[in-house]
Order: sequence, then C-alpha cells, then structure tokens
Amino acid sequence: MRNSVGLILAILVAAVLIVLYSSLFSVYQTQQALVLRLGEPIRVIEDPGLHAKIPLVDSVILIDNRILDLENPSQEVIASDQKRLVVDAFARYRIVNPLRFYQSVGTIEGANSRLATVLNSSLRRVLGESTFIDVVRDQRENLMARIRDQVNREAAGFGINIIDVRIRRADLPEANSQAVFQRMQTERQREAAEIRAQGGEAAQTIRSRADRDSTIIVAEANATADKLRGEGEALRNDIFAQAYNQDRGFFDFYRSMQAYEASLKGSDTRMLLAPDSEFFRFFGNPAARPEGALASPAAPAAAAPAQPAAPATPAN
Repeated sequence: MRNSVGLILAILVAAVLIVLYSSLFSVYQTQQALVLRLGEPIRVIEDPGLHAKIPLVDSVILIDNRILDLENPSQEVIASDQKRLVVDAFARYRIVNPLRFYQSVGTIEGANSRLATVLNSSLRRVLGESTFIDVVRDQRENLMARIRDQVNREAAGFGINIIDVRIRRADLPEANSQAVFQRMQTERQREAAEIRAQGGEAAQTIRSRADRDSTIIVAEANATADKLRGEGEALRNDIFAQAYNQDRGFFDFYRSMQAYEASLKGSDTRMLLAPDSEFFRFFGNPAARPEGALASPAAPAAAAPAQPAAPATPAN
C-alpha cells in the first residue's frame, strides 16, 4: 500500500514539474517573444527574463531584435542617361513590430525575400532617374538616403524598420568597361604621341639654334684666328726683316740651318745636289758669304766718324 502511495506521489510531483517547466520560458536580450494562444497572438514580450504561459495552450515564437543583414545580388540598372550600371547594394534592418512581422512575413527568410523585391524596385526607380555621374560620384549619398526612405515606407507594413541602405558597388558592365578602357587608352596614346611630337619639334628647334650658334661662333673664331695669324705673320716678317737688315750674314746662316733641319728630318733622306751647291756652302765654311754679300752694317757704322748733333730747331 505504501509503495502505491509513493508511486502516485512521485507521478504527481513529476507531473507538477512538467507543468511548471512547460509554463515557463526565457527571453534573452537579443530576442523578443510573441505568445500565441491556440494560434492567435495575445501578447508581445520585449523585456528579457523569465516569463510564464499556459501549458499546452500557449505557444511562444522568439523573434530576433538585433540589426539584421539583407544581401542583395548584383543587378543591372539603366540610368537616366541610358548608361547601364551593375549595382551591388545591401540593407540593414530591425524587427520593431513582432506581431505585424509574424502576420505579414512569418520568418526572417520570408522577410529577406520580400525586402529584396522592394529593394530592387526602389533601386531601379531612384537610379533610373539619375545620371551615371550622380550615381558613382556626385549624388551617391543622397540617392542611398532616398532608396532607404522608399524601402522603409514599404517595410513598415512588415513590422520592419530599415536602418540603412548602401550601394557597395556601382560600375559599368564588363563589356562597357572594356570599351571605356580602350577609349581611354587610345586617348592617352594620342596625347602621348602629341606630346612626343611637340618635344621632337622643340628638340629640333633647339638643335638648329645650337648648330647655327656653333657655326657663327666657329666662323667668328676662325676669323679672329686668321686675323691674329696674319698679324703674327706680319710681325714675324717684320722681325725677320729687321734681323736681316741688322746682320744679313747671320740671317742667311740661321735660315740655312732651319732648311738643313727641315730637309734632314726623315729617316730616309735622299738629296741629289752637286757637292759645290750653294745650299751646302755653310758645311765647308761656317763664315761663308754669298757672292756680292754686303758687309755687316755695324762695321762701317763703327768705323765712321761721329757726326755732331744738329742744332735744335726752336718751336714755332
């Protein structure tokens, strides 16, 4: 009898524990809860902690209250200037109304699917009204704000708040990019060829000017050299003439020595001259004089008596 009573008590305790366990549930800080009674929503729990429900009657759906990501696949958009763009965008959103979220989309996967459609439509609508330059450079921030506002208006019906929409990449399609690249390359090559031509022209001008200046400088230098050479030769001839007039015998001797040196320089010198030639007269007699040579002007000058100085003529 006692065993039967103990067994019954144990069963009752176990049933009570099961009922208590089924009537309690926890909500974490990253979650919010929607309580359903026989499939009908009765309340929303947003505070974290331990909460109670009616076992076997109430059910709890936990919904994430963190910021969620919506990754949108790349798509082509035609801008207002008829240029095709490959746009890669993403969105960040948060569930702010669990009841409406549950009634409209049900799950996060369903929300992502619906939001992707809304985001694509808004992208095409806003970017289709803008130019290529506005999208990639000038008005990018404003365009993203407009897209976010439009998506947010439609997402409010899902119990969702769109926090941000960003265009990760907006570029031309691959074929267009290659065409633009080729056009840019051709333009740069044309500019490079033009700059090279201008450089070649400037180099030719500088080279021609330098050649002209060098020709003028060389001509002036040659003229100066010829002038100096002529003056030097004139001075030399004058010195020779003065030396000849002072001592003709020594001058003949000196000039003959120069002639001997110039004619006997080579390693194989051959001269066909008679032994008694006038050219070799200084070989036999260094004091030789040509026939009819005048005496040195110094001797008669020394032998001549001194002449008295002429009287000075008074100046007028």
